[in-house]
Amino acid sequence: MALDPAVEQTIARAKESFARGAYVAALEDLQGVAERHPAFADVQNLIGLCLSLLGRGEEALPAFERATELNPGYVEAHLNRAITLNDLGRTDEARESFQRAAEADEEKSGGRFSSAAAAKLANMHAELGDTYAAAGAGDEALEEYRKAAALRPQFLDIRNKLARTLIELGRADEGVAELESILDRRASFVAARANLGLAHYRAGRLDDAEREWRRCEQQQPDNAQVSGYLGMLARQREAS
Repeated sequence: MALDPAVEQTIARAKESFARGAYVAALEDLQGVAERHPAFADVQNLIGLCLSLLGRGEEALPAFERATELNPGYVEAHLNRAITLNDLGRTDEARESFQRAAEADEEKSGGRFSSAAAAKLANMHAELGDTYAAAGAGDEALEEYRKAAALRPQFLDIRNKLARTLIELGRADEGVAELESILDRRASFVAARANLGLAHYRAGRLDDAEREWRRCEQQQPDNAQVSGYLGMLARQREAS
């Protein structure tokens, strides 16, 4: 469908605003476009991203859902919805949404399994990893998370668990590498960025830790975990 040049300019302006972190301005433009053209999946996905980055995750979900209704094969929108659900603590729904993302992905996993089978196996390995982690068996948990991530590397919540396990095992720099890779794909994944700050903190890089936690604070001002990390950092500096 050909767009009015003015609409194209508005979308381009919104994308520019989004790229420089001006999410309110981007959202205003995108919502204006959506009122006139409600059937643009890309616009709905961007609305969801803006809302998510503004800490309005519950409001973001309908936009992601609308995007996937308009385009059931829109893998990125499925993933954005899944990560937003995960950030909201709705982990069971997040897992289902990650699986829908896998099923929407036309590409195979790169191994001998279909996309759907690889997704199911990845979730099974991740659940086993959770069980090992709860039992204090970090090395075994790490092995299961690695198997899961190898099957479905786009399941960023699983990779975040892998990175957190690396940190807890004293392998902070490996955790940093994994988390930076995750955030390259989804810069708004606050839980992963919080873990990146923790990895830097454990490695003694306090300024880097603060930078990441401040970014988390901007995205989710009411995040209690991030507030706790910043308090921990302040006490560490006072004791130094």
